[in-house]
Amino acid sequence: MDIPATTAAATVEPPAARRLKPNALGVLGILFFVLSAQAPLTGIAGAVPIAVALGNGPGVPASYLASGLLILLFSVGFVAMGRHVVDAGAFYVYIGKGLGRTAGTGSAAVALFAYCAIQAAMYGLYGAIVSGLVDQYTGLAAPWWVWSLVTIAIVQGLGQAGIELGAKVLAIFVLAEFSILFVFGLITLVKGGGPEGLGLAESFSPSAALSGAPGVALMFAVASMFGFEATAIYGEEARDPRRTVPRATYLSVLVVSAFFVFTSWMLVSAHGSSKAVAAAGQALESGDSAAFVFAPVAAQLGAWANEVLPILLATSLFAGVLAFHNSASRYLFSLGRDGVLPRRLASLNRRHAPWLAGLTQTIIAVLLILPFAVTGGDPVLTLFSWFSGVAVLAMMLMYLLTSVSVIAFFRRERVDTRPWHTLIAPALGAVGMGGALWLILANFPTLIGGSTTTAIWLACGVPVVMLLGVLAALRTRGRAA
Repeated sequence: MDIPATTAAATVEPPAARRLKPNALGVLGILFFVLSAQAPLTGIAGAVPIAVALGNGPGVPASYLASGLLILLFSVGFVAMGRHVVDAGAFYVYIGKGLGRTAGTGSAAVALFAYCAIQAAMYGLYGAIVSGLVDQYTGLAAPWWVWSLVTIAIVQGLGQAGIELGAKVLAIFVLAEFSILFVFGLITLVKGGGPEGLGLAESFSPSAALSGAPGVALMFAVASMFGFEATAIYGEEARDPRRTVPRATYLSVLVVSAFFVFTSWMLVSAHGSSKAVAAAGQALESGDSAAFVFAPVAAQLGAWANEVLPILLATSLFAGVLAFHNSASRYLFSLGRDGVLPRRLASLNRRHAPWLAGLTQTIIAVLLILPFAVTGGDPVLTLFSWFSGVAVLAMMLMYLLTSVSVIAFFRRERVDTRPWHTLIAPALGAVGMGGALWLILANFPTLIGGSTTTAIWLACGVPVVMLLGVLAALRTRGRAA
């Protein structure tokens, strides 16, 4: 959709001298960054078994469908504002334009916290998986954190090499994990499903969707969509961002939603609708929740899948940590450029990569995983579970604030008067995000797999980070942007 000439002049862009490399990414390049951030295989193997066992059982695919529709509603206002504001800070800048600089800077702290926390969480799971694979195939036994630190160095190098190389690396990994799960689903569909058929009504009827604990299933479904907002983060580096970013956003939401709905449906069908809950529960009790996914895939594709899937799970996590490194470093870059953080963070290398912001993000990653390495904490039960849970909570707050800021921005600026794009869809998205945020808070101990006390401490971290961001905004008020 073209932008009216009267609104194009209202578009806010940073000065050319302080911009990231323009015209570096097309729709597919941005799409691969989004898909890798969502780590599809990790989301399927990690979230679906828990959602089936503790949520609404065979109705989980309907929860993924509802989650996709909610994110799609949010995206309408998100995209509308993205046509007028192009900046690597994305949410931070959007919220600042709609609700004021103080709220924007507070939200920037929350977003940066979310990206760094989810990346650290993925390093924990990644280190544990790679440690087991290396031991299995080479006999070399090394602690999980060794492989995490090695990978942090590799990610830092790829980040410094420029955005195009990172996009190509991610494309390979994302296509591999998508392909094997899609082929499994396609074969299961063509064969007419598992022992009880496709189970269309058992997975998508209203009664199935609302059975059991649908709030828990919806919570994990929404959490699986984490990372789609990265489309706007790469706006400065996109070719014709006013067209590329909207297309990449809608395409990523549709592709990821369809993928999770279809794959979860085929997994439930492969086990049988009446047996799926028991199978998921058994997988959780064994300590290997991925068995709920890997077993039916191997049954359809052959025993070789059992050897390949753990490797693809590791590459899925690698793609995720690289994507979140890029997202977090661009937030640091944007905050430095705006004077909220030291302006040196806006330094670019000869490849137009934010080298100091990237290095800072790498140091943060090391500092986050170091306590767990020193104390011998379980990288999955503590580092992964705790940090991924708090990251989802923080990002849901960002979605809610962004929806409200979209309404405020367009009511005030009047650069776009389409009711659906600037008021109705954002309002519905805000209501949905508020409900999802409540569900996450109500079920937070389940999400982090820990005690209520641990959940309270972690949840309190989000408003504390927001407050620190607000204080930073107040301290820097009056400085030149």
